[in-house]
Amino acid sequence: TGLAKDTLRVWERRYGFPAPSRDAQGERLYSDEDLARLRHIRRLIDSGHRPGKVVALPLSALATLGTGDAARRIQAPGVPPMDEERQAQWLSLLQRQDAQGLRQAINRQINERGLARTVTDVIAPMTVHVGQSWLEGQLAVYEEHLYTEVVQQALRHAIAQIAGARPSHPPRVLLTTLPGEVHGLGLLMAECFLALESCQTLPLGVQTPVIDIARAVEASGADVVALSFSAMQNPREARASLEQLRDRLPARTEIWAGGQCPALRRAPSATGGPRPWWPMPRLQDIPLSVARWRAEAAQRTVAP
Repeated sequence: TGLAKDTLRVWERRYGFPAPSRDAQGERLYSDEDLARLRHIRRLIDSGHRPGKVVALPLSALATLGTGDAARRIQAPGVPPMDEERQAQWLSLLQRQDAQGLRQAINRQINERGLARTVTDVIAPMTVHVGQSWLEGQLAVYEEHLYTEVVQQALRHAIAQIAGARPSHPPRVLLTTLPGEVHGLGLLMAECFLALESCQTLPLGVQTPVIDIARAVEASGADVVALSFSAMQNPREARASLEQLRDRLPARTEIWAGGQCPALRRAPSATGGPRPWWPMPRLQDIPLSVARWRAEAAQRTVAP
């Protein structure tokens, strides 16, 4: 299901589900219906639903809840989403395990639409569609993994091409997730937007401990730490880690918190020190934040 056992234990205590039986050694045993419910719950939470609203629902109710809101939140305004015909074509490529065909299809979209619109108007809705198809049994787990791998390869290639074609400029942005956050595709989408703004990026992958983020900032001189949070991230733990990270970072280093974790959409106000973190629920917030950072850096440079 992709859900950590610690998460299942918390839900067991808090929501009464799952309620597995036990074998002779006392190990938990999950039924096929349990697994089906957990798969639906995972996909709904990934798309922005809160655990408290969906974990206790029966399978019939979970199956009727849509996941399209996540794609709409990330989609560029005024631009039509990926059409159903193209979604079906890409799904067919996955079902045939045609990685090369899918890679070519993504590259065609990048050439036609540009990287930013491909990410917001094609990759984001297709990712939701792939997850829903997996839930409905149209795709196997390995086919969903194939999709993620091909998308990552295509986006990394596009980022490398952009970086090789233009000089980079501050801010220098370190990208990662905190421990417990295993979803890295959103982080890669954010890196695409940073590359388009000619930012200097330092991607560390997922699940970097706070102390190691601080050490990386000290060694690299990063101006910004960009963190990605899915809705599955525990809000209380996320805020605590952000506060801990803020204490360890230089005052000049900003923290940008992006993603769908509801608790991070509003940051606490600064009280005489640096703003704790800047919430960025949409990818389109990144260019605005880069422009704001550069304007403030220019003001500091000319200030007497």
